[in-house]
Amino acid sequence: MHKAGFVSIIGKPNVGKSTLLNSLLGQHLSIVTHKAQTTRHRIKGIYNDENHQVVFSDTPGMIEPNYLMQEKMMGFVSASLEDADLVLFIREAGETQIHAESLEKLKSLTVPLIVVINKADLSTQDIIQKQSEWLKENLKPLAVIPISALKKFNTDALLELIKETIPESPPYFEKDELSDLNERFFVSEMVREQIFIHYKQEIPYSSEVSVDSFAEKNGITHISATIYVERDSQKAILIGKMGEGIKRVGTESRKQIQKFLGKKVHLVLFVKVEKDWRKDENLLKRFGYIVNQ
Repeated sequence: MHKAGFVSIIGKPNVGKSTLLNSLLGQHLSIVTHKAQTTRHRIKGIYNDENHQVVFSDTPGMIEPNYLMQEKMMGFVSASLEDADLVLFIREAGETQIHAESLEKLKSLTVPLIVVINKADLSTQDIIQKQSEWLKENLKPLAVIPISALKKFNTDALLELIKETIPESPPYFEKDELSDLNERFFVSEMVREQIFIHYKQEIPYSSEVSVDSFAEKNGITHISATIYVERDSQKAILIGKMGEGIKRVGTESRKQIQKFLGKKVHLVLFVKVEKDWRKDENLLKRFGYIVNQ
């Protein structure tokens, strides 16, 4: 008997969805920073063992969209719910209130729901108990499980419950696959992660990364990528005095990419201005936020 299923991880921004995915997979697949809305796409991570395949979907944090890019991000959340066999709704320890629209969406699910209380190590047993009772009463989930994704507390028990819950099915992907996304996507995400880490205010949210070339030569992976921003002033800040800023991003990105690919990497970064790209349908299509059906 083999079991396989699609599991959607949803929740508000910065609640620990990407950290949980990485913990369950044992791989730094989805980028993680302390800033909200780091995840912009639906990122599928595939867990495999002899008798199971779990296709996790890490999704953008659930928000009220303010512009076209955020509308498309919320479209990724909706799409992940449409084909899910199981939904993980992530909450922080101590939270009780749920946005009305999100509450209705969760109540209307036709597949099992597991509520995951993350960062349980930062709370108390009494608080988590009261929160669990509230969630059980209001959402009627299959289970409420407290965890710490960062410290991997109780994540093994969560994974076992997931494997018990998904349906009998042959695998959807080859057993050695980690994701349905290609290496170019993850390279662009690793560069974007460094921008989130090293810059403040609007720079991370106004930036997008596109890999222009990716080629092997003499045992070295040569990668060229462009960082797009919305204004000339943002370009100047990103590059920094004497190019120090972009050099730092390039150096730290190259280290992460080499670790991910397991190969020596030569990385070249460029910065280009594309005014209001977050509101431009053609540019959003180029950056992968709009996918042809």
